[in-house]
Amino acid sequence: MIPNEPLIYERANGVVYARYRDKPEIKRWVIGGDPGAVARAQGDLISYAEWQELCELSQEYPTLRKLLDTLVTTYYTIKDHK
Repeated sequence: MIPNEPLIYERANGVVYARYRDKPEIKRWVIGGDPGAVARAQGDLISYAEWQELCELSQEYPTLRKLLDTLVTTYYTIKDHK
């Protein structure tokens, strides 16, 4: 935070942002909001709560379970090859 610089707060799509009124070169940043909307605003595909729900649903739906298993296998295959 820059001392004595006024902030403007904005809400868009369930996310609350802050930005400096007199410093347009500094982009706005996320300060809060709905967890799912914040996750998407920060570039996440899904929120942690949605991930948990997917995992729970995979216990009931074999196709989803197989797809999640494939995803996890792919993740472990490529994670160390950045």
